[in-house]
Amino acid sequence: MLQPCARCGARWAVHGTPMHWCPRCHGVLLSPGPLDAPAERRNYRWVARRPDQRHGRPVATGARKPAAPTPRYTQIPRWGLRDEPAAAADATPRRRTAVLAGWVTPLLLVTAGMFAVAAVGELVRYVILLVNRTRLIDPWALRFSDWLVTGSSLLALALALGSGVALLGWLVETRRAVFAKAGRSDPRSAPALVLGCLIPVVNLVWPGVFLTEIATERDDPRALRAIRIWWCAWVFGGLMAAAALLWRTADSLQVKADGVLFAAWTDAVAAAVTVLTLWALRLLDGRDLFGRLRLARRWVVAVDPPVPVIEPVHPARAAAPVRDAADADIIEDRDTDSGAVQHEEVMAK
Repeated sequence: MLQPCARCGARWAVHGTPMHWCPRCHGVLLSPGPLDAPAERRNYRWVARRPDQRHGRPVATGARKPAAPTPRYTQIPRWGLRDEPAAAADATPRRRTAVLAGWVTPLLLVTAGMFAVAAVGELVRYVILLVNRTRLIDPWALRFSDWLVTGSSLLALALALGSGVALLGWLVETRRAVFAKAGRSDPRSAPALVLGCLIPVVNLVWPGVFLTEIATERDDPRALRAIRIWWCAWVFGGLMAAAALLWRTADSLQVKADGVLFAAWTDAVAAAVTVLTLWALRLLDGRDLFGRLRLARRWVVAVDPPVPVIEPVHPARAAAPVRDAADADIIEDRDTDSGAVQHEEVMAK
């Protein structure tokens, strides 16, 4: 095998263990083996040299410049990953709707937790009803169940009302900011937004329309898909709440007991709808469910052909005669051997 030199191009015959350095210019000899061989099977190594040592030039011994200070950052650098810089804090006093919008997240979280507690209270009451069919229940257990169901239900309704008011403030502020960024004003007035969100039955349709207009204006398909999911859950939760209220008007004991279980499911659905509301709002604000900032994912298209890191080994013209001569010697040896064999056959006859 022949090992070509990467610097001068000379080729050296290999006998036994391959060499690593060119005897003429001390350059790196390319490996005769496959260049993509695993590390344990390689018979070559990479050597890193400084630019001033490539051609043997001496290193300058002048005075070194003082090292520059190490750059420090208060956060992870994101060069070019933000579409726009963060807006500076405004010194003008905040509007009431902006103050209400700041309470959306904590109110929604507390409301979801209280609806979950109300669902657990309804389940505890249903278990007590099942046990009471065969044995008497301690009055303290009944009182605790009544307090748990009544207190959690009233608190959940009060928190839901407060969350609705905060959501109205958030809706007004978000629509104002989105349409102002597009250079125009909100086509719907604040009273129209309030009436569309507070009037029963009507508020099953118009809140989804208002949120869809925000996602369409921002051209955010992910937020638009989340709003559609929330819209279906919102209508389903409203229908379940109306059915639970009608169920409480029944006179049969069995129907009332089933109504307790249905009320537990209604509270669980209300908690899920509250979490979905928080998810949709945070997507519209450019964040995920946990409040983390969503960064845009950018893809770079590679259009250029791949460039090999290592130049492939090309056969030299001078190596051809050597290979031909070696082949000729092998052919001559074969002819000699065949002639000897034929002579031995003749003598045997």
